Amino acid sequence: MKEITVNDFFDAKKKDLALSLITEPETLNKKIGSPHINRPGLALAGYMEIFAADRIQILGETEVRYLQSLPEEVLISRIRDMFKMDIPCIIVTKGLTLPPVIEYLANELNIALLSSRLSTINLIDNLSRYLREIFVLEKTIHATLVDVFGLGILITGKSGIGKSECALDLVHRGHSLVGDDLITLRYIDDQLIGKAGRDIGHFMEIRGVGFVNAERVFGIAHTRKQKNIDLQIELMPWQENMDYERIGLVNNYAEHLGVKIPIIYLPVSPGKNVSVIVEVAAMNVILKSVGYDAAEDFNRKINDEIRKKTMQKNFEGKGDETGRSDSNQ
Repeated sequence: MKEITVNDFFDAKKKDLALSLITEPETLNKKIGSPHINRPGLALAGYMEIFAADRIQILGETEVRYLQSLPEEVLISRIRDMFKMDIPCIIVTKGLTLPPVIEYLANELNIALLSSRLSTINLIDNLSRYLREIFVLEKTIHATLVDVFGLGILITGKSGIGKSECALDLVHRGHSLVGDDLITLRYIDDQLIGKAGRDIGHFMEIRGVGFVNAERVFGIAHTRKQKNIDLQIELMPWQENMDYERIGLVNNYAEHLGVKIPIIYLPVSPGKNVSVIVEVAAMNVILKSVGYDAAEDFNRKINDEIRKKTMQKNFEGKGDETGRSDSNQ
């Protein structure tokens, strides 16, 4: 599980979240280990049975007014009980003023107390977005990612199979490159998103040519910073005795970071126009999304044809039997 220190968070977002430190700098040494935040209303009321102590705690106007209304001995008891849970830090919104005893207890128990000029809603929105980015699930794989007809297509396969060459041809045909060779996959807001694994631009390694800067060669309109991944195409060497999918009724899936995406195992051989097949695969996915499945349509028509021929054969058979019956009379 990822962790960041409160000090790193404060330095990174001090300006964006209009943060200021109320307690001593030494209180910034705690670690944040959760992408979530918490408003500790029940904890302040004395109910500590279910308390998300590992999260950043947010005190808005409601919580501050409640604390200001408490008798001092009750306030001290409630705050001390909450601070003993070893929370990472507390952020007070709207620049509101807390009772002085809270600052004293925060310094005593080494809890960072921060103040933000932002409203509670704005702070929660911006802070949640930042924490999602920090704690997002991610992994980096050897692959190439392209945008074909608006679909993010992850091209995978063994080194030297032709991933970069396929992507180069697709970009030449008007599509867009997201990244080549190394792709970082991230799970954000229930979406699998891919981006280049190295932040050095849209370079491609083409064997026999060397490095090509796709952005300079084809223009910035043919590159993307990131893209939702809709389909994976695994390039694999052609093998004579391999049982490849020929109709398309079987749906295969690959799983990345807990997300399943359709995968096509595409055999490649000299002379095969892989980029055109990738385009057709993309259009097939788009058609499926609007309710048309070519494999099911083909299967239905074949079954209809078999049914018609069977009915015709049965009809002709009955006719023959009737003719023989008449002749016997």
